[in-house]
Amino acid sequence: MTRATSSANAVVLQSGGCTPVLNRSLRGVVSEAIGSGAFGEVYGARRGIEGLLANELIPLGAVSDAHWRRVQATPGAALGSTRRKLTDDDLPVVLETLSAHGVTACFIIGGNDSAETGHTLGMAARDTGYDLRVVNAPKTIDNDLVLTDHTPGYGSAARFVALATMGAGRDAESMGAAAPVSVIEVMGRDAGWLAASSVLGKSEERDAPHLVCVPEAPVDEDAFVTAMEEACRRFGFAVAVVSDNVQGRDGPLGRDAGPWHVDDFGNPYYDSPARHLARLVSRRLGVRARHEAPGTIQRSLAACVSDVDAREAELAGRAAVRYAIEGHTDEIVTLRRVDAPDYAVETGLAPLAEVAGRVRRLPPELFDSNTGIVSDRFTTYALPLIGGSLPDFGRLF
Repeated sequence: MTRATSSANAVVLQSGGCTPVLNRSLRGVVSEAIGSGAFGEVYGARRGIEGLLANELIPLGAVSDAHWRRVQATPGAALGSTRRKLTDDDLPVVLETLSAHGVTACFIIGGNDSAETGHTLGMAARDTGYDLRVVNAPKTIDNDLVLTDHTPGYGSAARFVALATMGAGRDAESMGAAAPVSVIEVMGRDAGWLAASSVLGKSEERDAPHLVCVPEAPVDEDAFVTAMEEACRRFGFAVAVVSDNVQGRDGPLGRDAGPWHVDDFGNPYYDSPARHLARLVSRRLGVRARHEAPGTIQRSLAACVSDVDAREAELAGRAAVRYAIEGHTDEIVTLRRVDAPDYAVETGLAPLAEVAGRVRRLPPELFDSNTGIVSDRFTTYALPLIGGSLPDFGRLF
């Protein structure tokens, strides 16, 4: 990279849950910032806000292109991530760190909680007269940011979920009466976008999944067992995909106790709903029911990275820098589909205040909450995001 001569510097943070392409956005920010000539140095804050509080900033301008090619393809967050909520007591310390390093632009790669962090920081800088531009680059496998068509990270995680469901389905079909039921639990927190992606490899009725459960619709346990029983009767096996935060009609499924953890942003984490539903099916139907919970594998398996997702993650990072240079602040980059025969996107901006803390849920036209069926409109929406085509499995009978 060509180092600029400007005395103004920039800092970049990675925040929240990681995505398979989080480091592509980081590469985009650093490459665009250094190459623009608008900044003398680009610093990376170790573990986001924690790094600004501890004055742990890493100069990134001297990192070679060869090393960036390795970093950008690496899962996780190369700078380290955090779920630390920025407090009023933190703000003077953070602003002092930024000022001491001559930082005039701050780029935060994150989701809706990170949007809150960016907005809080931007407003604090404005109130103290500090000339600081704050522009966020979007990311989240949950795909739940408002005011954008989709988010970097989702396409790759969706590809993983689709492939995992295809494989688990063929496994359950093969085992038949020995282990006919699988309940797969995927991430998504408050939105069902990732669970819905399990249908992307389904080409005929007997293919998995046979039921999808999302946070947008309460789960009726009796209806769930009936659906699994009916699929077993028709196909000899049954596969359900459930979001990790699905709820029953009276609250969390099988969770008499409260959450085992609540993060700084108030997000609760409960025990596995897939385990509860699998045990329920096993008891009532007298069959072996497995529960599968891939956890962070769905956002860290490099083999499932979507080439489309990777390109758009870098695009979003580069766009954040260009918008900041143009004078934008307190905004987040968005992706908009171009009205054209072939899939394409362009970038835009949305106010951080209108994204922070808000959740874009799976709309009813994409998911029938009464039947648990994902619509063809969802498939049309999601397929371009997962990159190359999925495998075409075959059967002998």
